[in-house]
Amino acid sequence: MTNILVMRLDNIGDVIMTSPALRAIKENLPDCRLTLMASPGGAQAAALLPWVDEVLPWRVLWQDLGKLDFDPEREWKLIRTLQAGKFDTAIIFTSFSQSPHPAAFLCYLAGIPLRIGESKEWGRGVLTLEVAAAPDDIHQVERNLRLIEAAGFKVSVSGAPPKEARSLNIQIPESAQQEALTLLSGSSENNNSSFPPYLLLNPWTSCQSRNYDSQRFAIAARHLVEATQIPVVVTGVEKDCNRSASLLATLGDYAIDLIGKTTLPQLAALIANAKLVLTNNTSTMHIADATYTPTVVMFAGTELESQWQPRNGYSRLLRRSTACSPCYAFTCPYNLECLHISPEEVVAAGLELLSPFLSLSGISK
Repeated sequence: MTNILVMRLDNIGDVIMTSPALRAIKENLPDCRLTLMASPGGAQAAALLPWVDEVLPWRVLWQDLGKLDFDPEREWKLIRTLQAGKFDTAIIFTSFSQSPHPAAFLCYLAGIPLRIGESKEWGRGVLTLEVAAAPDDIHQVERNLRLIEAAGFKVSVSGAPPKEARSLNIQIPESAQQEALTLLSGSSENNNSSFPPYLLLNPWTSCQSRNYDSQRFAIAARHLVEATQIPVVVTGVEKDCNRSASLLATLGDYAIDLIGKTTLPQLAALIANAKLVLTNNTSTMHIADATYTPTVVMFAGTELESQWQPRNGYSRLLRRSTACSPCYAFTCPYNLECLHISPEEVVAAGLELLSPFLSLSGISK
């Protein structure tokens, strides 16, 4: 294996959860060339993954949600692109509900000789190493690591405990750290080298069924700010600006509005340096897991916690048990009963996580 294609064709958080596997591949084969093929959105995470040598963004047909038109030439173009890459190995990472065989067949047509994936069904040789499926409830990070371990890779970090090698890991560019500081100060003349105390609120996801009520989020964040006198940075993507007015009005002068104003590395820097993050089950949660940032997560009943939850010990997951969970739905057909959580519960969880910082700072809750 000298020229390896790694495929993870989902979103930013899914790509971040490949970080321990990517690190292990590079540590086992330090001279290999590692290309990450990801969705256009997921490909942004490569800026935080120093083990990746090249990125191939592509929206693939078999994971499309009806937006791509019928265009066989587009598929042949992808095959020719992979042929031009002259890859000797393809490692196909999937979730419990996905099949590796469309990607493996693509790689077969492109002439990639070694094709590794995990499958619940027999692929008739499309995969050259077909690993039997893990239990559905296994954590996605462990699913990824289990796949490469089956291919002979050792998962370890020299001089570090085994748990560290299996934990999420990202590296934030120094330029992004400085840019994040500039965003916080609102001035390019900022000369500070350290981040001031702040909370970070990321109140939305692209999936309606995972969104905690934004007004409740705003009320909880305001109570936390009033209790700690620490401002709150509000983040989100550009399209979130259209639904932010009420939330920002509730937060008033306590809010630093950075909605739609950050790149992913800048957002990661803001998350890494926050005293507390409030978020839903989205990529922000995984970045906070990788940076060991205290986080209160509104974890909807769309998935099992065991599959995606943070594992760093600095998080609190809030949810209500419902008979319909896990639903894996993009839109809730009911009233999001799994997220019927009061702002007071969010505040209590946040203050518990903030307690060590508040004690050191002499701030009374």
